[in-house]
Amino acid sequence: MKEMSKAFFIDTSRCIACKACQVACKQWNGLPAEKTINVGSHQNPQDLSAVTWTLVRMNEVAGNGKLKWLFLKDQCRHCVEPPCLMSASFSGSIIKDEDTGAVIYTEKSKYESFEDIMCPYNIPRQDKNTGQLFKCDMCVDRVKSGMLPGCVKACPTGAMNFGDRAEMTKLAEDRLKAVKAAHEGAFLIDDMEEVSVFYLLTEKEELYGIVRNPIDKSVFV
Repeated sequence: MKEMSKAFFIDTSRCIACKACQVACKQWNGLPAEKTINVGSHQNPQDLSAVTWTLVRMNEVAGNGKLKWLFLKDQCRHCVEPPCLMSASFSGSIIKDEDTGAVIYTEKSKYESFEDIMCPYNIPRQDKNTGQLFKCDMCVDRVKSGMLPGCVKACPTGAMNFGDRAEMTKLAEDRLKAVKAAHEGAFLIDDMEEVSVFYLLTEKEELYGIVRNPIDKSVFV
């Protein structure tokens, strides 16, 4: 891992579910809108797809006799040692950019067996027509040109942050100390040495709709 590789810090305590990040992702990557239906939730669309690479998950939860909304911007975590890359069968179908740490799926991913690609967060999606796999690519073209990822640039509240890993690690730790004053149970999920997307949560992880797939890394040894 290069010292200057990049990372996101996502502060859910500042997210207002405006979905500016979703729109910016589609705009920059030229992704089409999806036809959706009202299913009784403001979360729209209902899940990630080959044309929706980031999604604000919205969950209404009850606690202490009150209802409240929890928002979480779901996306690829750009793992430091990506299980998806290690489980790929074709050279060049999934690559890791050495400068940014971004995990990128190429057109060659259409030759992969989607069911065999391992992701602890259930992120990649397959285009049913072409077989190609898609997910967030960290807006690596923007980043290499000195710009912020589209989602970070569009965020109006400071929930989305991006920069060098060391900078984001410190920001996450400092922000956690500040948020604990109002939310004693606030915490950072995941080991920041293993992923490049750091989340600050104020409630239990399962309440945000995060999906976890157990990955046995011993199979790659």
